[in-house]
Amino acid sequence: MHPAVSIILFTTLSGMGFGLLAFLGVGIPRVEGWVAAVFFAIGFALAGGGLLFSSLHLGHPERALKAFTQWRTSWLSREAWASVATLGVVGVFAAALVVFGVRIAPLGWLGAAGCIATVYVTSMIYASLRSVPRWHHWSTSALFLAYSASGGALLAGQRWPAVAVLVVTGVGQFLAWRAGDARYAACGSTVGSATGLGHLGRVRLFEPPHTGDSYLTREMVFVVARKHARKLRSIALLLAVVLPVGLLLLPAFHHLGAAVAVLSHLAGVLCVRWLFFAEAEHVVGLYYGRRPA
Repeated sequence: MHPAVSIILFTTLSGMGFGLLAFLGVGIPRVEGWVAAVFFAIGFALAGGGLLFSSLHLGHPERALKAFTQWRTSWLSREAWASVATLGVVGVFAAALVVFGVRIAPLGWLGAAGCIATVYVTSMIYASLRSVPRWHHWSTSALFLAYSASGGALLAGQRWPAVAVLVVTGVGQFLAWRAGDARYAACGSTVGSATGLGHLGRVRLFEPPHTGDSYLTREMVFVVARKHARKLRSIALLLAVVLPVGLLLLPAFHHLGAAVAVLSHLAGVLCVRWLFFAEAEHVVGLYYGRRPA
């Protein structure tokens, strides 16, 4: 699928933002006053900014409010409700803590649970799509949550938890890539099954459904060469996991190293998200004879 910049920013920034807000909700780090205000401002800016970026991918952004009406059947609609409700709860918790110096622990824990639920619901927008075999797997949701926890731990300044989560995330991502490469073939979809003519014998395309460009070819049919994908995967893991972990393990660790670790992780996750969409083989590509090189 075509890697839209707005969706890449949405899934990356909102995940890190909700991860940080989840840590703050359970009292990690234990901040108050203007320090708490800064932490919460970063969390809200990332989470809210990511959600705003997602609206840019809509054909009619002015109709975004209609997304709230389909919560019974749409994970996108559920994500809209979950994010608004979570930001509302965390907002009340943050206001009480920053303005009045009162820590309402149950409200903080509820907000943290809402952050986790929101990231999970966001992941299900993609994991629920049977038409994209690489995504239609539990590992999609697991990695969304892992990256959110990794980014949240880094932003919250939790050195050793960040190291542990980053290592687990890196291993999980590597294994998910390996398994995902074979998932399209395993689903059994072919030109014959797509056209319903497979029972007649081997089916090949005479010509594509249409000669011009369309929404399907722009959004759903994207090809990234295998050799480029391998290089980008290495770069993504290096930036998202290896470099941050290396910086966190330095004996003379300080705030500058933490900032570089956060920026490196952010760049790596952006690369991971680009690959997430670029390598997603939608079965509609069968009608165009388009498969990765």
